[in-house]
Amino acid sequence: MHVPTIRLNDGASIPQLGFGVFLVPREDTQRTVEQALQVGYRHIDTAQMYDNEAEVGAAIRASGIPREDLYVTTKLNNGHHLPDDARRTFAESLEKLGMDRVDLFLIHWPLPTRYDGDFVSTWRTLIELRASGGTTSVGVSNFEPDHLDRIIDETGVVPAVNQIEVNPYFTNEAARAADARHGIATEAWSPIARGRVAHDETIGAIARRLGRTAAQVTLRWHLQRGDIIFPKSMHRERMEENFALFDFALSDEDMAALSALDRGESGRTGPNPNTFDMIHRSGE
Repeated sequence: MHVPTIRLNDGASIPQLGFGVFLVPREDTQRTVEQALQVGYRHIDTAQMYDNEAEVGAAIRASGIPREDLYVTTKLNNGHHLPDDARRTFAESLEKLGMDRVDLFLIHWPLPTRYDGDFVSTWRTLIELRASGGTTSVGVSNFEPDHLDRIIDETGVVPAVNQIEVNPYFTNEAARAADARHGIATEAWSPIARGRVAHDETIGAIARRLGRTAAQVTLRWHLQRGDIIFPKSMHRERMEENFALFDFALSDEDMAALSALDRGESGRTGPNPNTFDMIHRSGE
């Protein structure tokens, strides 16, 4: 099944549907990613803080799929924002993945209450890593509109993507609009609200009418809005369901019904980027 790609502002292309490994235990990661690749996923999203980069790399090598047919993202650990730390741990990520480059490297969180509020120096370091050839594209994750404005104003370099929380209960329109204004692609994490959509009456009614699952309907909503998504599952049947999104479409009325579920800030499943300041030490 053909997965559409989105052209990024730096000229690279990214598959709109991928596979995420957040909270996949290290001991299960290789098997899980191998299954995802067998299903047909070619875009894998990991992070230093997930502590499973090495297992992602092992799965990719075991698959036999040519590197040029895969899209791999990783992200900077919150404890490594200082430029020297970012350079060192990026090199470690490449080593763990067994690659000489990744397709996309992101600042995982802006951490405006840490590092004297300086996430611009971190962004400059990612720009440097791109120039050195270690990553094809660079971007950010969980950046609010004012965070984006600041790094762009101070460096002149626009992120390729902004990976933010988006789901029908938290459509995050202000951040999505800021991304669009700057020509930044939006990646949506927690796209099915950590499974909450499975119990939603509105989404369930649409799913029953279309002969689909609530998760499929919600993921299709994301795709038609232009979001890049990478749902996670450790079960092959669910991986296959999440991949089967391209032989049906939602009507304008269906799209509007899902968007109307937005609850604003109370719809978040994760932390607010303006206040989140956790420093993750595991695996160091």
